[in-house]
Amino acid sequence: MENRKYGYIRVSSKDQNEQRQVVAMKEKGIHERDIFMDKGSGKDFQRSQYQLLKRILRPGDVLYIHSLDRFGRNKEEIVEEWNAITKELHADIIVMDMPLLDTTQYKDSMGTFIADLVLQILSWIAQDERERIRKRQSEGIDAAKNQGKVFGRPKVQITETFMVAYDEWKKGEITATQAMQQANVKKTTFYKLVKRVELKEVGT
Repeated sequence: MENRKYGYIRVSSKDQNEQRQVVAMKEKGIHERDIFMDKGSGKDFQRSQYQLLKRILRPGDVLYIHSLDRFGRNKEEIVEEWNAITKELHADIIVMDMPLLDTTQYKDSMGTFIADLVLQILSWIAQDERERIRKRQSEGIDAAKNQGKVFGRPKVQITETFMVAYDEWKKGEITATQAMQQANVKKTTFYKLVKRVELKEVGT
C-alpha cells in the first residue's frame, strides 16, 4: 500500500489563519480530505481530530504540521506525542516552518539525535513563551487592580430616581413593574437595588 501524506492544523478560537495553513499543505500535495483540523486550545492532545488522525496513521505515512506551536504547547506532551508517532506508529513528521524537524531526512542515529535535540529545545521555547504570556497577563491584571481598575461589570448605583420609585412602590402607590420603568432598570437590577437599600436600613 502506498504511503500517504496527512496534514494536521490546530487553530485557536481567536485565530483565523487556517486557510493559509490549508493552502500551504495542499502545495505539498496533501489532499483536503487528508487534512485534519482542531479548533481550540493546545493545552493538551485530547482533541477529536488529532486522535482520529493518530488512529489512521500507518508506518511510512508522513504527517505535516505547519509549526510546532500549532501541534501543542506543553513540552513533555509534545515530545511524548512526537515519539508516539515516529517511534511507535513508525510514521514520519515534517514541521513545515522548521526544516531541521523533518524525520524523513534523518534515518541514521546522528540525524535522529539532532532532530530530537531540536524538538526538545523548540518545545521548551513554546512552553516557556506560553508561561511568560500567562505571567504578563497576571501581572497586568494585578497592576490594574492596584491602580483601582475594577474588573467585571460595574456596580449599579442607587440613584435619586430609583429611590423615588422605590418609596412610591413601598407605599403601594405604584406596581413593581411601574417602579422599574420609572427608575429605568431591569427586573433583576431593581430587586438587587431593593435588597441593598433594605439591608442598609436594617443595618442603621
